[in-house]
Amino acid sequence: MSLRDRFATRSWYKWYVVGVLTAVYASSQVDRQIMGMLLEPIKLELGASDTQMGFLIGLTFAVFYATLGMPIAMLADRSNRRNIITAAISIWSLMTVVCGYAANFMQLALARIGVGVGEAGSSPPSHSIIADLFGPEHRGTAMGVFALGVNIGLLIAYLAGGWLTENWGWRATFVAVGLPGLLFAAILYFTTREPERGASEQLQSDTDNPPSFAVVARHMWSVRSIRHVVIGSSLAGFVGYGFVLWMPSFLLRSHGLSPTEIGLVLALMTGVVGGLGTFTAGRLADALAKRDIRWRVWVVAAGKAGYVPFLAGVFLVDELWQALLLYVIPAFFAGFYLAPTFALIQGLVSLRMRALASSITLFVLNIIGLGFGPQVVGIMSDMFEPSYGQESLRMALLVLTFINLWCAFHYLIAAKTLKADLEGPSPLDRENALGSRP
Repeated sequence: MSLRDRFATRSWYKWYVVGVLTAVYASSQVDRQIMGMLLEPIKLELGASDTQMGFLIGLTFAVFYATLGMPIAMLADRSNRRNIITAAISIWSLMTVVCGYAANFMQLALARIGVGVGEAGSSPPSHSIIADLFGPEHRGTAMGVFALGVNIGLLIAYLAGGWLTENWGWRATFVAVGLPGLLFAAILYFTTREPERGASEQLQSDTDNPPSFAVVARHMWSVRSIRHVVIGSSLAGFVGYGFVLWMPSFLLRSHGLSPTEIGLVLALMTGVVGGLGTFTAGRLADALAKRDIRWRVWVVAAGKAGYVPFLAGVFLVDELWQALLLYVIPAFFAGFYLAPTFALIQGLVSLRMRALASSITLFVLNIIGLGFGPQVVGIMSDMFEPSYGQESLRMALLVLTFINLWCAFHYLIAAKTLKADLEGPSPLDRENALGSRP
């Protein structure tokens, strides 16, 4: 019996799989978010503007990451998801190493595209695997653990990135954070196996031939709660990526912190405090949903709207300690949307739609969030520079803060039809009603 087969017989195996997938997700976040810590030294060496750097950390990565995620997810709905994730992490880890050898802006942009291509094959298959391991009553908690990969990755990116940048330089930092991903690829491949589809809900796969992209997209658009959750999560991503990738530069420019100090501060805030918030959201949504299923979206709406005054205060005060004290609340609630959103998407689509539905959600989230969030912040910073000089980035981030209210609005709208959408026709029935089958 192989190692993966022995593991699969253990009672704790499904949580082990979540742990491995979380480590893989954290690795992807390190390789993606390390750019926030390296932005200033790269900008200085390459002589780029904030608008150019916004393009490098935003659209350059997001277009390929989001677009390729959909065909890869369609493959995942038809084939071995574990193998797809193994290949994906190998690609993005190697391309992160290549970033360290880029001689100019164009070469670095091409290497970042390579990272995006690799990362496109990770999250949708992971969401699908978790949905097959955990039923709806525990799926939010499992997704909450998986979503911790964002915060763990940010913690490592900030801590390691700050120290490595200051002591080794940005090129060696890329190499150092890229290589460990290959180890996670080996662990995933040799110690886990492909789960049976629908096992968590004692369901058989609803069709031998998974529905097409058009069918899945049409189904997602036809379900009002899905539509508003996707829009809300995209706006949350717009704000989140804008802050994650520009906060290091803000702390450097406006408060004069060193890279190591920035790494420590943001690791504690985003990694530790943010990680507690991300996990709490999944657990809280599972617990409150037993009383009223609409709490799965109300939790997100309350969190995103509630922290706006505190986040605005971060950019309205001049004292560093006051800004950091205010930032504790936004750091806790920043990732509140992740686990509830992806747990809901998995529950509102059929078995062989799951990876593709997750990918479509991530496509919209990342094109709007990762693609345009950092880019818009960079553009606004350059626009504000004639009036605000060194504090132009502060003003750009202050404007970004209020997008959270728009995000919360869509989650509130999603609550209005969530019960009916969960209790109504199954996704398969909807497909038939839409005339998707011959």
